[in-house]
Amino acid sequence: MTQPSENAEPSGKRASLSARKRKALALAEAVASERTGWIARNRYFYDDHYRYLRFLVPESSHVLDLSCGIGDCLAALAPERGVGFDLSPAMIEVARKENPQFEYHVGDIECTAAIADLEGPFDAIILSDTIGNLEDIEITIEALHALCAPDTRLILCYYSRAWQPLLRLTEKLGEKQQQLPQNWLSTEDISALLQLADFEVIKREWRQLLPKRWLGLGYLINRTFGTLPVLRRFSLRNYIVARPLPKRTMPAELPSATVLIPCRNERANIAAAIKRMPHFAPEQEILYVEGHSSDGTWEEIQRVIETYPDWTIRAVQQDGKGKGDAVRKGFDVAAGEVLMILDADLTVPPETLPKFYRALVAGKGEFVNGTRLVYPLEKEAMRRLNLIANRTFSLLFSWLLNQRLTDTLCGTKVLTKAHYRKIAAGRAYFGEFDPFGDFDLLFGAARLNLKLVEIPIRYQARTYGETQISRFADGWLLLRMVIFAWRKLKAL
Repeated sequence: MTQPSENAEPSGKRASLSARKRKALALAEAVASERTGWIARNRYFYDDHYRYLRFLVPESSHVLDLSCGIGDCLAALAPERGVGFDLSPAMIEVARKENPQFEYHVGDIECTAAIADLEGPFDAIILSDTIGNLEDIEITIEALHALCAPDTRLILCYYSRAWQPLLRLTEKLGEKQQQLPQNWLSTEDISALLQLADFEVIKREWRQLLPKRWLGLGYLINRTFGTLPVLRRFSLRNYIVARPLPKRTMPAELPSATVLIPCRNERANIAAAIKRMPHFAPEQEILYVEGHSSDGTWEEIQRVIETYPDWTIRAVQQDGKGKGDAVRKGFDVAAGEVLMILDADLTVPPETLPKFYRALVAGKGEFVNGTRLVYPLEKEAMRRLNLIANRTFSLLFSWLLNQRLTDTLCGTKVLTKAHYRKIAAGRAYFGEFDPFGDFDLLFGAARLNLKLVEIPIRYQARTYGETQISRFADGWLLLRMVIFAWRKLKAL
């Protein structure tokens, strides 16, 4: 088979890569010549990893290794056909010298066209220590369907979130090869992303409580204590095996949508929301609900309506106060069959809204919630105390709602108008208790037994104005809501 040029550039051009990918590429190029030595220094870790992969992947398989590095994993598996794919030409150059029996390609695995060019299907597709570097995990995994047969197995290997502090320390001490900051995902996070991409988890495993040989002590601990039900969750290595499901198709007639944008003192973000808004529904309404601003937001909305006549834009003003009041007023007058919330601070990028729409319309969930707490946060996007509080309340509300929820306060929530009307009709059970607008919808959806799914987004720092959330006053209010929800949802 014809091999790409030794000096082949990644798919697209380097200039087309994101800033983070350019940094990752530069780092990989710099350490490629040292990679063989690093593997030799940590021989027990890699031998154990390869041993388990040989257990998962039958002999004489056709294997695709994404982010294959120098081809060491393929060599350990000895497949009938092995294909390696990596962003770094330098890594691939070493791979061709050390393991020339396999086929290699240079490219960006998040480039759908580059993946589609590979000749599939494969029996096994391996992403080893790869998922933490992806910028859009759901879209990348979804593209792998083109390389799958019904019996293909997707194998994800990654470091445990619990080991993050120690791994950072070992990098600083020179005991671990340097990496860029990762997406530190739990097994549950990855399982949810696989579900969104139409893959079904069939096996999970945790290995290597002690990733060093240490005169046989590591082997003894890992083979005894490392297999026990509770202790194994503290292991360094996590594994997920998934199978492809038939992809859910969009209906022939797509529903209309209303994007509700509650706004108070957000003048500089009004036009930006329209400029960045994708067209994703056949009939798409933008509905601003303005809340007594003092910075000219209402006047800016009128200007934007006149400036963008090709968009269907409407605006109403609140009678009451708070985002909850804005959401209720907006949804009551919205024209779309799918109702969506986009906070006017644009910390949730408008560009991500098509993913929410597709997830709902394709039937992957009946209530789609954004989550800011999967991908790494931009600096200044969320203060540490807020982050700790958000994670704590998410655990509490997951227990209360009996569905996994990682971020209760992400402003972007999506549901059908029909389901919203049922929530509104049953509002007397809870009352108009919610100044945020999030919990009125979440509690109502839980009472209707709607299937909740989350879409991870890359949360961005606010560029205009000030947050309208008070950490301590609103934190106390959230705690009161936990008690309120317990009485209404649990203590029946």
